[in-house]
Amino acid sequence: MLKQNIKTLNQFLPNLKSNGIQNLINGNSIDAISGEKFDNTSPVDGSFIGKVSEGDSADINNAANAAMDAFDAWKKIPHQERKKIMYAIADKIEEHADEIAVLESYDTGQAIRFMKKAAIRGAANFRYFADKAIDAQNGLSTPDTHHVNYTMRQAIGPVGIITPWNTPFMLTTWKIAPALASGCTVVHKPAEFSPVTATRLAQLAHEAGLPKGVWNVVHGFGETAGKALTEHEHIKAVAFIGETTTGTYIMKQGAPTLKRVHLELGGQNPIIVFNDADLDRALDAAIFMKYSLNGERCTSSSRLLLHKDVYGDFVEKLKKRVSNIKVGHPLDPKTEVGPMIHPTHQEKVLSYGEIGKKDGATLACGGGKPANLPEGGAYVNPTLFVDATKDMRIAQEEVFGPFLTVIPFETEAEAIEIANSVRYGLTAYIWTKDVGRGHRMAHAVEAGMVWINSQNVRHLPAPFGGVKYSGIGRDGGEYSFDFYMETKNISVALGDHDIPQLGVQ
Repeated sequence: MLKQNIKTLNQFLPNLKSNGIQNLINGNSIDAISGEKFDNTSPVDGSFIGKVSEGDSADINNAANAAMDAFDAWKKIPHQERKKIMYAIADKIEEHADEIAVLESYDTGQAIRFMKKAAIRGAANFRYFADKAIDAQNGLSTPDTHHVNYTMRQAIGPVGIITPWNTPFMLTTWKIAPALASGCTVVHKPAEFSPVTATRLAQLAHEAGLPKGVWNVVHGFGETAGKALTEHEHIKAVAFIGETTTGTYIMKQGAPTLKRVHLELGGQNPIIVFNDADLDRALDAAIFMKYSLNGERCTSSSRLLLHKDVYGDFVEKLKKRVSNIKVGHPLDPKTEVGPMIHPTHQEKVLSYGEIGKKDGATLACGGGKPANLPEGGAYVNPTLFVDATKDMRIAQEEVFGPFLTVIPFETEAEAIEIANSVRYGLTAYIWTKDVGRGHRMAHAVEAGMVWINSQNVRHLPAPFGGVKYSGIGRDGGEYSFDFYMETKNISVALGDHDIPQLGVQ
């Protein structure tokens, strides 16, 4: 399968190398107005993928104008037609799923075993929100004595969407599908580290019949293209997935134009394992939720809180499993952890190995760079630190890599204190057979999402988002429509109710 995946990759690489990755504005693939481009390289071995058009404020302005021009017609399109187009986009994604998965894997370093599923999940996102399009405008009836009040939702307008470099294809569909179902038009600014599938996805959408101007893509850097997008007066809301500090900049930049913002930010998520838990299943979940997707996901369980009664045996099993995780070429189906997204991120993750040792935690396995992998690749050994405390930097800061920190606890109260000791609050995972304890812990932990006796299983209608420094707002089902649409109240008098009179002699 590795040979087949490389063969598939080689069908598309020559075109990327010769033609590069362009912006897509008003249905047209074009270079940046300035003519500037930047290099995109693969984290697999540092090899050149292609030149990327470097958009700036001028390109963002053109894209925002195109989105504004297309908005009135798109918001008025019958929901049956909108659904038909979105289903056609899903069909296109599935038709090109192998291509998308291979390109995404090579561009980001994510293991192909996960990217195959991510492409199909992207199609599912479009179908789910296509089916919801008929309900998007629905509101409430709130009758009064003399009036009938009812609410409806209406598309907010052109929106800006800024996506990250970890699983960018799936996360792009997660944001753009509900925006389109709502009747919004889009200007998408992908992460500069992972540009390959963004333009390809938008191209497939246009092949599926999406009108010009509804979905625009501008590549570039956050300081230029991203800033221009968050400041543009035509853009009514900005949805962002990424690092917490960048989220604060987006809030500041959007404030003068009173932009609505939805921020899905960082995490330092706890998985809490009690002594009465199904320990084998908890072990599987702890490993999967930290080391899958290279550990580069906001919902990963970065801190493993273990009850003291099971600490020793659990850690021994954990060490054996983590040391067996296969690091390798991301296009190899046997690979479980691929390279980090970029050499700069590789160095960040590696630096936390030294930080953990300096702070006094015990390096149980991993750390450093693996041998016998492509030179120039951004690889990191799966890393496990044990005997940590809640105040250590490796237990406080988001490492965002294959890096797990284990902390012992004795009581429920201590587990909650440790879990809530960080500035983040995205997810928490609780393992116990005590039903009451599971609910107590879920109520007490500071997190937007809690899974009890489970890994992260995304249910599309359920709200997705965090508290504290992990973000603002919720995705999923009706929650997505609350962001992309404005609620309007309409009040109709039932008869001749009393109207106060002024100026009557």
